[in-house]
Amino acid sequence: MPVEEIVKTLVIILVVVGALAPVITWIERKQSALMQDRIGANRADVAGITILGLLHPLADVVKLLTKEDVVPEGANRVLHLLAPLIAAIPAVIAFGVIPYGGVYTFGDRTISLVVADPDWGMLYIFAIASIATYGTVIAGWSSNNNWSLLGGIRASAQMISYEVAMGLSLVGIFMVFQTLSLQEMALAQDRSFAFFGIHWLRLPAWGVFYQPLAFVLFLTCIMAENKRPPFDIPEGESEIIAGYHLEYSGMRFGLFFMSEFIQVVVIAGLMTAVFLGGWTIPYLSTDDIIRGVGSVYGTGFATGICLLLQFGSFMVKVLFMIWFQMALRWTLPRFRYDQVMDLCWKIILPLSIANILVTGFAMLLLREGGA
Repeated sequence: MPVEEIVKTLVIILVVVGALAPVITWIERKQSALMQDRIGANRADVAGITILGLLHPLADVVKLLTKEDVVPEGANRVLHLLAPLIAAIPAVIAFGVIPYGGVYTFGDRTISLVVADPDWGMLYIFAIASIATYGTVIAGWSSNNNWSLLGGIRASAQMISYEVAMGLSLVGIFMVFQTLSLQEMALAQDRSFAFFGIHWLRLPAWGVFYQPLAFVLFLTCIMAENKRPPFDIPEGESEIIAGYHLEYSGMRFGLFFMSEFIQVVVIAGLMTAVFLGGWTIPYLSTDDIIRGVGSVYGTGFATGICLLLQFGSFMVKVLFMIWFQMALRWTLPRFRYDQVMDLCWKIILPLSIANILVTGFAMLLLREGGA
């Protein structure tokens, strides 16, 4: 593997897994506390210094590492130990095709801020999401516990059902951008368009403005895939105690816990790349930045500034989507099992198909009108 790919992979691991995922546990505690008029995490300290509760993620890791790792009697030991890894690893490698910056040229060297940019990037995301399902189902079955088995069955039904609707909800976006590559989708959004032909009313060419219904449908489906409230029926504490990870303790439980929070970051990055312009800055294209700054400080310096600004733009949008997911998580009550299935098959799936038909009809009209 070339050095550049290794560096980009390390950035993803260190930023997503090493930094954002632990901090998100603190964000969730603090955000839920603010929404419920509480103080939130503020007890963990070093020499009396609490740093607004930021030491709690570190305390969680220490606690999980030092807890006894128990394998229940009668469980399939090998699968019981492998299931957390099968659930956690896809959450990390899914970020490999999400671009956190554009393509930049420094002299004769070109840098692309994405680990891999295959033409079928979105298909890769769908495939990786399918693999994570196995970890959840295996965890429920291998634990030799009826409640865990019920949680695994619920998870398999929910995740497989929503994968169908999730794929169909994005077909409209594929039709608009004419690509499955996330980097090319972001590049296509690095401009603006006249809203209903009104030249003085221009909007960023973001996917959310082209496909607002797809934005809502896809976000709903991918949050259901992550099994977080209000779609946490595989864990349903009030019904099946803790669901598929009931018999897990120590750091193996921590892997399930961590995988959900890593997927929150992946969801935020994916929504940003597809619907929120990716790394682009509204009304300020890459050419505008390089031309404006380069006229004074030179092209190389301007390209470096552009890289930093666009990476910052991507991170701001990701943080917004993380906040938005947390807000939904602490606002909506948990659905019943039948409600989750009805939402998928009776509402989201028909709307996804209707969105495809309407998008195709609109594109046909625009093509004929342009001709």
